[in-house]
Amino acid sequence: MRSPITTARSLADYEAVTPDDQMAALYSTADDLGDVRVLHLNSTATGGGVAEILHSLVPLSNDLGIDTDWQVMDAEESFFEVTKAMHNALQGQDVTFTEEMEATYRRVTERNATALDGQYDVVVLHDPQTLGMARELKDRFPDTRIVWRCHIDLTDANERYLQAVVDDVRRVDHAVFSRPEYGRGVDVPTSIIHPSIDPLTDKNRPLDREELAVERDRLFPIEFGDDSPVITQVSRFDPWKDQFGTIEMYRRIKDAVPGAQLVLAGGMADDDPEGREVYEEVVAATADDPDVHLLTNQPDTTIDFLQRESAVVVQKSLREGFGLVVSEALWKRTPVIGSTVGGIPLQIEDGKNGYLVDPDDVDGAAARLERLLADDDLRRQLGERGRETVRERFLLPRHLLDYTELFLGVRDGANDPNEPRASRTDADRS
Repeated sequence: MRSPITTARSLADYEAVTPDDQMAALYSTADDLGDVRVLHLNSTATGGGVAEILHSLVPLSNDLGIDTDWQVMDAEESFFEVTKAMHNALQGQDVTFTEEMEATYRRVTERNATALDGQYDVVVLHDPQTLGMARELKDRFPDTRIVWRCHIDLTDANERYLQAVVDDVRRVDHAVFSRPEYGRGVDVPTSIIHPSIDPLTDKNRPLDREELAVERDRLFPIEFGDDSPVITQVSRFDPWKDQFGTIEMYRRIKDAVPGAQLVLAGGMADDDPEGREVYEEVVAATADDPDVHLLTNQPDTTIDFLQRESAVVVQKSLREGFGLVVSEALWKRTPVIGSTVGGIPLQIEDGKNGYLVDPDDVDGAAARLERLLADDDLRRQLGERGRETVRERFLLPRHLLDYTELFLGVRDGANDPNEPRASRTDADRS
């Protein structure tokens, strides 16, 4: 295993965008934690939402005085092919789970668990890729509290895969989900923690005039203006992200908004071998339309620019663990049309900061898109409300507060580490 390089963070830099009660609770809880030592384990250092969160969460934890490490699994391509199949199956796809696949999974997770060095009070295993390490870690470090942080939606999981997960979850002390329904059937204590965005990273910070001009030139021939509105979806090229549904939605408004352009911007995660295949299918489906632009593995400042300068952002996923790209766009005052799956409805209040549609409702999505593109004032109103939603509920300091309370609880053996403090609200935990 290896430790990714992170950039130092200072909690003081977040005071201007963080509610005062959250900041006070953070310092108080960190003091209560004392010298607790924490390790986060996941499968990749780049390319996915978990890695993106940890790049900020880990150094900010250390700045708060919580001794926190981050390590990434050592794994080969065959392992990621298995865990991608697991991911798809746990989100409802009919995938065969063979004995050979399980053997590959067990071999790699046990090898990584055996290689772990150092003593920790709490180890956080992120997603199914690392969950298989729980057995060995519990045997090697009986006094360490093992937490499984599941970032995906298990509500319609393939039963064969779900049973394998449930068997492994019995080895952990606590499980964390993004929504309560994701943890149904899990028979260990659970908590709900919503993911977050870091407002100070290159992906989310304000861009100055020169940076805006550079990005505008770099993205030519994409045009940004009232007569050529840009519709953007930012997501990995993945069947669950439904780029094809977004393309169809765009085509249905093209006659009514002839200058409209569609941008599909996506990365290729290190642990997702399926991404290239989906990307090639999207290329073929859009080859005849010069107003559809496909962007891959763009710098964070480019994603920031796209989410700020687009007229509307779309996240029409079929399944979604949470969908932080929604909060990213809302933070930049850009209204979002999202589907009613996973964590998207936690971020979008229909008609207040964006619109929600059923994942298969292309007509409904197109109608809302056409309405937004025709009404500048409506887009501004929804955008302002969206930024306030994210400030209150989906920024990094709130996320860190949830983790500090979790660690305090599991250290002390509490069954419900997220039992609310005075500063917490029911909405925070829903």
